[in-house]
Amino acid sequence: MSYSYLADSTYGKDNVKFLKVKKDKQNNKFHEVMEATVCVLLKGDFDVSYTEADNAPIVPTDTVKNTILILAKKYDTFPLEKFAARLALHFTSKYEHVSGLTIKITQDRWVKYDVDGKTSQHSFVHQGPEKKVVFLDYDKKNGPRDYTLTTSIKDLTVLKSTNSMFYGYNVCDYTTLKPTTDRVLSTDIFATLDWCNKKLGCLNSVASGAKDSIFNNAYVNARDITLDIFAKENSPSVQATMFNMATAILKDVPQVAYVSYELPNKHYFLFDLKWFEGLENDNELFYPSPHPNGLIKCKVGRNQAKL
Repeated sequence: MSYSYLADSTYGKDNVKFLKVKKDKQNNKFHEVMEATVCVLLKGDFDVSYTEADNAPIVPTDTVKNTILILAKKYDTFPLEKFAARLALHFTSKYEHVSGLTIKITQDRWVKYDVDGKTSQHSFVHQGPEKKVVFLDYDKKNGPRDYTLTTSIKDLTVLKSTNSMFYGYNVCDYTTLKPTTDRVLSTDIFATLDWCNKKLGCLNSVASGAKDSIFNNAYVNARDITLDIFAKENSPSVQATMFNMATAILKDVPQVAYVSYELPNKHYFLFDLKWFEGLENDNELFYPSPHPNGLIKCKVGRNQAKL
């Protein structure tokens, strides 16, 4: 008997990058752009390549890369959810021994800017670290109605200089934090929408483009809701605010089953300058602390009775 066995495996190509230019059919100078980074990892009958050094079943990772680029050229990549579904159906149908795959696509945020008082037709500015991330996990044995699909807003950095509080928390002999009704609140937003297969439809429908408007509207609205509540709410805590954000998104997008937030609380500490002639610092000068930071997570779903 062999000393070891293969418990699990997957392989593929990561960091496949492309910039897709989408041209308006009525105006060839009116463009949209998508810069994306794709990771496709295949699952299937590849055990012998690990255990017996038999490469016969391996679809080379270079082929995976070429497939991603060819499909990106041949088909519409807007929105990413549709492109991910098309990739999944292609790999699992073209190669019989590929039983499934995981796909992660990260999209940079490029936004048009105004030139001479009008929105440019084809000039864009990069919006920092913010990304859109789509993740798809699919196994063909369960059929195209069974899959996991998520859409995320990642690294959307926000800050507000007031309208944030934190008091009434548990206090023990280790506690040094002072309660406050006015503080700086800053975070790098990581919000994830978990799509509901039964409400969204099968993977073929997603790949066809029939759900494009749902994906587009949900992403824009989720981002707007997040920014709106962040700005307007006199936040009693990061926990309470993120729960309210998630609830508002669930109300807006019935095809989403869960909304998750992961918010690091990036601390800004008030400088104490009383040592210099009793100088008061009325929440005006802060030290941006690089670490440590709070990290708060939640996953919010609907009460079944309210569906």
